[in-house]
Amino acid sequence: MLNQGLKGVVAAETYISHIDGEKGQLIYRGYEAKHLTKSNTFEEVAYLLWYGYLPTAHELENLKNELIRNRHLTTTMKSIMDHLPQNMDVMSVIRTVISAEGTTDYQWKPSIAQSIRLTALIPTIIAYWYNKINGKIANEPDDAYGHVENYLYMLNGTKPTKAQVDGLETYMILTMEHGMNASTFSARVTASTESDLVSSITAAIGTMKGPLHGGAPSGVIQLLEEVATHDNAEKVIRNKLNNGEKLMGFGHRVYKTHDPRAIALRETLLQSKGSDSWLDLAIHVEDVAVKVLNELKPGRSLYTNVEFYAAAIMKSINLDPQLFTPTFTASRVVGWTAHVLEQADNNTIYRPQSVYIGEMVEAGER
Repeated sequence: MLNQGLKGVVAAETYISHIDGEKGQLIYRGYEAKHLTKSNTFEEVAYLLWYGYLPTAHELENLKNELIRNRHLTTTMKSIMDHLPQNMDVMSVIRTVISAEGTTDYQWKPSIAQSIRLTALIPTIIAYWYNKINGKIANEPDDAYGHVENYLYMLNGTKPTKAQVDGLETYMILTMEHGMNASTFSARVTASTESDLVSSITAAIGTMKGPLHGGAPSGVIQLLEEVATHDNAEKVIRNKLNNGEKLMGFGHRVYKTHDPRAIALRETLLQSKGSDSWLDLAIHVEDVAVKVLNELKPGRSLYTNVEFYAAAIMKSINLDPQLFTPTFTASRVVGWTAHVLEQADNNTIYRPQSVYIGEMVEAGER
């Protein structure tokens, strides 16, 4: 039986995460991801995915220190970026610089220490390149800041607000891991050959770069910009739906009910309501859109997906659209590395079959 694109084919057993599209659940190591965002940091959830349990205070402090120690770029990494073409896209830059990390230190089997290093490096790579192509001096990492706060600081050179950090940290926790998606599968396939961790993550980055997987939520931003004000929301949404246009940021191919990641992001943003006009507009647009969708498309169960609130957060922190997918990558690297570690613990090389549908040429024919 042919399953185009391996859809529905179970290729691995995993302890890392579980997605229930009917119930609207995303589980990390037994915990609902949306609950983790309420009381846990990026570092704590990364520890959970790598080690299988939430850290003690001592274990958390050690992880934070390791992330800080590894977030500084080497002279070689800076030199590579200084010699890359100015028009190179950010995902290709990340892929190139990470691939240069593949020294003899990265041998089979992969380790958590290697995973920590790659996770620590990616935000610094993004920030260094972004400042470089914009003619700015790169901001060195600030060891006083946590992982997410430091990323924002390196990009902009100023201390971000609490609302900005909370919003982005919630987003990055919720996008750390999402089952056997295309990029995670790429990482596990590469690891199954007993290649090194850098090769696995480089493969995953190349897969994430594709617009069908890691595409930026630019359509949602266009919707919010078109709405512009609270009073304009219903008119714009009704016009789009009556014209047969797709409402960007609504509906999901996996979740048949509320996307749990969107729920968690909304709850985080509600805590900062009134502090950022873009976040407030997004909350209002969702309320109006759900009402109009229920009226015009009854029974369709179209709710906001993670991209809707991701776009609002990116807009509120003035993140350049070209950094959306790289920022997604900076969080998903935790899930990728966790899967590579799991693959290495019980490895079997991936070798699916294909069905030949071409012609046969008889002997002697040309």
